[in-house]
Amino acid sequence: MDVPMGKRRMPPSLWWMLPGVIFSGFVAVRRAGIAVLYKPASLPEGEVRRDICYREGSEDEKHRLDLFLPPGTGWPILIFVHGGGLASGDKGLRVGGADVYGNIGRFYAGQGIGVAVINYRLQPKVTWRQQAEDVAYATAWVHSHLGEYGGDVGRLFIGGHSAGAHLAARVALDAVPLAQLGLSPCMFKGVIAVSGAGLDLSDAMTYQLGAKLRHYEARFRCGDPTDKWKTEASPIMCAGSAAPPFLILYAQGESKPLQRQSNLLHEALQRKQIPSELVVVPGQSHKRIVLTLSRPDRTAGPAILRFIGLSQ
Repeated sequence: MDVPMGKRRMPPSLWWMLPGVIFSGFVAVRRAGIAVLYKPASLPEGEVRRDICYREGSEDEKHRLDLFLPPGTGWPILIFVHGGGLASGDKGLRVGGADVYGNIGRFYAGQGIGVAVINYRLQPKVTWRQQAEDVAYATAWVHSHLGEYGGDVGRLFIGGHSAGAHLAARVALDAVPLAQLGLSPCMFKGVIAVSGAGLDLSDAMTYQLGAKLRHYEARFRCGDPTDKWKTEASPIMCAGSAAPPFLILYAQGESKPLQRQSNLLHEALQRKQIPSELVVVPGQSHKRIVLTLSRPDRTAGPAILRFIGLSQ
């Protein structure tokens, strides 16, 4: 007797194929998004500086950044932190032949904004604290050196996508990482958090909506036998009245837990009377939204340009 399609089961002899099938489908979806949304931005190669070491004496390839430089002088500066769940990702990420983060650098440099796209060490090699430390070191290097290239270090912004938004928010709200380098979050003119994850790890509703506690435990518990890690690792808990303005973006098609995390950050900043703008990007998902950051004709790109332009 035929089994209805919805009830058919894969024979055990074919189970070994399942991960490959899922991965192939995932790659196909990402490549489809690239084909629809990726719009190459142009910038003369002479205006790009690649693989600059931002941590003196380090030979780790993750202590590197790429610079995308506009012409002239006095331009604002954006530090961009890539996503990847804290355990993957790279500033040189290519999907379907498209350099996702390099295109972000070229796009904003073409709009008169200097961009530093940075790497940081990945878990499990290091902890989240060391990752925040890496972002702080990259920030310190940019603050010390971008003036030599023509940038205005008094107009410094930091942003990131997903895990990168988490790290950008951490360094902008928690005084400790930059204080160790003699600097302060007050140096930032603004923060751009795109589809941020793990912003408030103590929020029970986020897990009720479907976020996997074990996913965040693996990245943030760090051997803590108590639940203190949930507050210690949450950038939201560091928000004080002196924090810089925020632009918070998330995709309309974002998962409910991630939507809630962005909203929680926006609400926490507002309670502290910190300027915060929340933008929901229509028609996009958690992964696809990053492609719209380098488009002048989509919601996210123009919102970021306005934010940087109005926060001088």
